[in-house]
Amino acid sequence: MLIDEGRLTAFSSRIFQSLGAPQGKADIVAEHLVEANLRGHDSHGVGMIPSYVYGALRGHLKVNQDTELVQDSGGVMLFDGHLGFGQVVGRQATEQGIERAKSHGMVCVGARNNYHLGRIGAYGEIAAAEGLISMHFVNVVGHAPFVSPWGGRDKKMQTNPFCCAIPTDGEPIVLDMATSAIALGKVRVAGMKGEPVPDGSLFDAEGIPTNDPGALDDGGSLAPFGKHKGYGLALICELLGGGLAGEWTMQDESKQKDMIVNQMLMFFLDPDLFGGVEHFRREVEGMSDWLRSTTPAAGMDKVRLPGDPERESMAERRANGIPIDEQSWAQICDASEKAGVPQADIPV
Repeated sequence: MLIDEGRLTAFSSRIFQSLGAPQGKADIVAEHLVEANLRGHDSHGVGMIPSYVYGALRGHLKVNQDTELVQDSGGVMLFDGHLGFGQVVGRQATEQGIERAKSHGMVCVGARNNYHLGRIGAYGEIAAAEGLISMHFVNVVGHAPFVSPWGGRDKKMQTNPFCCAIPTDGEPIVLDMATSAIALGKVRVAGMKGEPVPDGSLFDAEGIPTNDPGALDDGGSLAPFGKHKGYGLALICELLGGGLAGEWTMQDESKQKDMIVNQMLMFFLDPDLFGGVEHFRREVEGMSDWLRSTTPAAGMDKVRLPGDPERESMAERRANGIPIDEQSWAQICDASEKAGVPQADIPV
């Protein structure tokens, strides 16, 4: 099915309000999720609603929670989200970090105990819109691991995202990626659509590469991207996001329950920190133009920069609607009823 942005956002917000979230917070979460769908990241879009409803009804997700500044030493700030909606408490920490960076030139921000932050690129885009460079190291805890370290069969890690956003005079450059070959949610979406996952994404229970998304439920694991390189970056995200900024890492098996918790270490810096912002902008623009002028390889239409595919997807989906597979939609509708939304209010 196809559904337009406005109807999907209003419906999503209604679900969160039915869980007890005030409209302002519900709208922030709904807009974040729908924007993920618009940008082509369905794994982090409204398909997460059933998980959020489950978390709230179980008492894990605190739907009316704000972040708390628990440590402030000027250039370093530490926030605790107390398991509030990640899209709310993560944004609050990001916005306060941005304001500090504007006065200090650079700031390091830790944000711990956020219930699922969603698409990390959204926080980089907020910083870039304010003219700041940002870097984000994120770990994922609260549930059993899905990713095997390179060279092993056991699941020991998660999809631990990394993001870096660079402002330009136009659209920002936004590198936003999981350190697994694909995000966990993309396996979920592929399974619901009955489609295979890309080569190199999954191992079965014996450690043999497979394209079957069902292998993950049968003892298989997600692969790190780029073999040892993705594994190494995932470990850095785990140690910086979870070990330094956060309170726990994946080694604490007693906390591997049924939650989705993110902890994030962020750096925000003013491009003029070294007194050469105009030079930097020229280099960014020149490098961007140089790369885009590359002759396309066979089977490719053009060379893109990080962030370009998301912008192309947004333009197409805003014009034609957001596609949602039938199984995902059925789960969302079921979750909405559990949250207390009358069936008559579900858009069809």
